[in-house]
Amino acid sequence: MKKVIVISTSLRHGSNSDMLAENFAEGAKAAGNEVEKISLVGKNIQFCKGCMACQKLGRCAIKDDVNDIMQKVLKTDVVCWATPIYYYEMSGQMKTLIDRMNAMYELDYQFRDVYLLTTAAEDETETPKRAETGLTGWIDCYPKSRLVGTLFCGGVNDAREIEDNPKLQEAYELGKRVG
Repeated sequence: MKKVIVISTSLRHGSNSDMLAENFAEGAKAAGNEVEKISLVGKNIQFCKGCMACQKLGRCAIKDDVNDIMQKVLKTDVVCWATPIYYYEMSGQMKTLIDRMNAMYELDYQFRDVYLLTTAAEDETETPKRAETGLTGWIDCYPKSRLVGTLFCGGVNDAREIEDNPKLQEAYELGKRVG
């Protein structure tokens, strides 16, 4: 059994990427893993100020929800990020959270496997590539970890377009492979 954190970065309840995150989480649970899904809806996540105090403190000096999220990520085996693609890139809130998790750089971390789930209105195969590149930049800072799976669901604008999409089942199956 592995500890799995699924971070849904969309700020819209029931969004397409959140539905992928939910299905991934359900698959990981079905495989016998301990799963926690964290939604950024309602979270207070401020921008990084670049003060680098985190490198001395081992946590961010800004008092918001990031330090709690970061502590959970440090103690998990698997991190799954779910994001909508805006302008061919990860959501701004995902990027902001990644920037703020800079405090983890010098800390011991448990996670090894990282997954990325993405959705977009565009359906070209190149659509998620910049988000993948951005996430692998974060992963490169944690050399014991690696990107082990990605899933892209393109051509969806709202929840009605994803409800019967086979990508939901693919997200579930991807989650079942954790472990």
